[in-house]
Amino acid sequence: MKILVAITGASGSIYGLRLLEELLRIGHPVTLVASESGLEVCRYETGVELDKADTLKLHWNLPDANLTIRSVTDLWAAEASGSAAPDVMVIAPCSMGTVGRIAAGISGNLIERAADVMLKEHRPLVLLPRETPFSTIHLENLLKLSRCGVRIIPAMPAFYQKPATLDDMVNFVVGKLLDQLGVEHTLFKRWGDL
Repeated sequence: MKILVAITGASGSIYGLRLLEELLRIGHPVTLVASESGLEVCRYETGVELDKADTLKLHWNLPDANLTIRSVTDLWAAEASGSAAPDVMVIAPCSMGTVGRIAAGISGNLIERAADVMLKEHRPLVLLPRETPFSTIHLENLLKLSRCGVRIIPAMPAFYQKPATLDDMVNFVVGKLLDQLGVEHTLFKRWGDL
């Protein structure tokens, strides 16, 4: 399964990094693209330089795997075409600006264009919106995308898991993303297994 992971400028880049780590550990080929704001927020929140593969692998201890990094300005990338679309795209975290541009059909960068491709090709697009509180405009944009088949997975950890660490809370949310991709994982215990 070819997976495109996008990280935008919303707080919570840890979700995208943890998703990337898990997908690569499992052995999926992943293409990563980050918005300019996503690069800055990730650097600020985690110290990780998303646009440098070697630094990213070392800092985040990513396994040697099939990781491709694309520039957000690269509209010539394969992911910008319906004839070479990834099997699934996840935007984690997804800013409300990105949500609004996707909902409006604006394709000004690779993240927006790839999302547009996923919609037009009826392929899975999964968003992890990171904003609180949501405004009415945010909710209307998310509803519009949901009606188009986009899967909306807000960053809402469960406390029935009795999380002991921040990692436990991140793993729950990333596990819910993986569930939407149909990827088996052991990031959290299921309700009946507690």
